[in-house]
Amino acid sequence: MSDVSEQQRRELGAFLRARRERTPPEDVGMPGSPRRRTPGLRREELAMLAGISPTWYTFLEQGRDIRPSHQVLDAVARALGLGDAERTHLFAIAGHAAADSRQGRPLDPEVARIVDRLDPDPAYVTGETFDLLAWNSAAADLFRGALTDHEHPNLVRWVFLSPDAREVLPDWIDVAQSLLARVRTRAGRQLARASLAELEAELRSASPEADQWWPRYDIGTEGAGIKRVRLVDGEEQRLAFTSFEVAEHPGQTMTVYRRL
Repeated sequence: MSDVSEQQRRELGAFLRARRERTPPEDVGMPGSPRRRTPGLRREELAMLAGISPTWYTFLEQGRDIRPSHQVLDAVARALGLGDAERTHLFAIAGHAAADSRQGRPLDPEVARIVDRLDPDPAYVTGETFDLLAWNSAAADLFRGALTDHEHPNLVRWVFLSPDAREVLPDWIDVAQSLLARVRTRAGRQLARASLAELEAELRSASPEADQWWPRYDIGTEGAGIKRVRLVDGEEQRLAFTSFEVAEHPGQTMTVYRRL
């Protein structure tokens, strides 16, 4: 286990508190009551479910300088019913995952060439802070100005701050929440990166939705699915997409769309 900074301990506490408050007692076999003042589980209840001391668990949420073992974190994860992505995030911010020294590498020119060759299917590559590093003309058409009107285009800023995004994405709320969950996950694991902290501050000050959703501490990872988009002529189209990490370049993600 690596040394954990005070900032990391606060992040761990924020994540545990957010998850505890979103866990209904009924979901873990405990009686609920309309007179409960605490949303979700109480600290004492979660500690009991995890089989650890209430004081010890309270110290975790308070960001005290303690070193939770793998076994303790596993017990807390099981008590909260965390999914695989949430569990991975818990262990990472608790210092049980080493930082990857390959972070921050520049985009491989060959990757950019692959993106171009995928045209007419939209494709793009994002970096650690979701800056768009490469894209093809089909992606530029899809995102309407996001990739041509800005010197340093950024996927997150476009989704949350551009009016075009709500026109392009009929399911804007679902897309925005999913994207913010990925930002929140990455920011929680890379607290020392000022660029992610700046992105958080900008989003929360400029977007009421981002400010409201950020404390929820949703966890998101790259994946695949179906997305609805609205073309310039108003026609709606369904696209299948797949996102995956660029080999040897952690933090860089290629996303490819296919028209259905």
